[in-house]
Amino acid sequence: MQKINIKDVIKGSIAEELGIQKGDKLISLNGREVIDIIDYRYEMANEFVQVEIEKISGERYVFEIEKDYNEDIGLVFEEEIIDRPKRCRNKCIFCFIDQLPKGVRKSLLFKDDDYRLSFLQGNFITLTNMNEEEIDRIIKYRLSPIYVSIHTTDGDLRVRMMRNPNARNIMENLKKLVNNGIEVHGQIVLCPEINDGVELDKTIKDLSDLYPGVKSVAVVPVGLTDHRHNLYPLRPFTIDEAREVVEQVSSWQEKLKAELGTSFVFLSDEFYVMGKLPIPDYDHYEDFPQIENGVGLMALFKHQFEEAFERKKRLMRRNNESYLIVTGLAAYDFMRGISQKLKSIGFDIEVVPIVNKFFGK
Repeated sequence: MQKINIKDVIKGSIAEELGIQKGDKLISLNGREVIDIIDYRYEMANEFVQVEIEKISGERYVFEIEKDYNEDIGLVFEEEIIDRPKRCRNKCIFCFIDQLPKGVRKSLLFKDDDYRLSFLQGNFITLTNMNEEEIDRIIKYRLSPIYVSIHTTDGDLRVRMMRNPNARNIMENLKKLVNNGIEVHGQIVLCPEINDGVELDKTIKDLSDLYPGVKSVAVVPVGLTDHRHNLYPLRPFTIDEAREVVEQVSSWQEKLKAELGTSFVFLSDEFYVMGKLPIPDYDHYEDFPQIENGVGLMALFKHQFEEAFERKKRLMRRNNESYLIVTGLAAYDFMRGISQKLKSIGFDIEVVPIVNKFFGK
């Protein structure tokens, strides 16, 4: 059995009361080896747990603990998931990490593709570095929902986009997950003239057929920086192309709303900004299933601001101070519109757009 180093012990916890210390090692839980945080949480969910600890001195003790259901005993480990995160094995033509400028901190260059982080943090994974045993583990431990970067349901096209032969079986993997009760939220990174147009129609159709197992799909534009030397030739969407994507997805939303009771597929805010189109209303995004993917951020911000403004405007008093809002070029018009509300009750407020020289225009 592997020995897991204990980085710290939470003060006032059961572990501290038992004399478990920083530097001790966890050997097993309930007689079972702990591979990662999933094993740890699964075993720790019991009201009675048996914890085997190796002290710094090398002595081993087995503690039999009675506690509340799901209560943790207070151990902190070196890695959040205990095991090291799994690395991405793809070489996607649109990979944003490959486009980072030189000199960024090393942690930004790590490409994780770990199903445990997908479940715990909402990270998107591709399923290309997983074997059947790991997919079965998701099902066994009910790791739901998970977030999957799909991009296209055409196996050959997905292989070309991700440059990994393991990318081909995406539909088989998704069907296995949803047929076993795992909820999936999908992502499509849309690249002009590659997986858009009729390919996007096919992808939306295939994924909507898996609803409600596949719960939602986000369509986001490929993100490009000025640091694409020797990388696959990609370009951003034009204004007209962005509008075409909005029109195309809007048609699907109307169709699926009538058939499924949900729009199912949602566009990230960038498409509306690029197309110089109004941001949809708050209700358009339903329960905001992909808010962390930039889908509905502007609508949510506007909604929360306007609610707070209506509640507080009578208490807000004009003063002699000036206020400055600094934002990026993409959000400038939106933030300027927000500022007009404050100007209407006498606030001296200015919105200034800043060019992102780090990533480039």
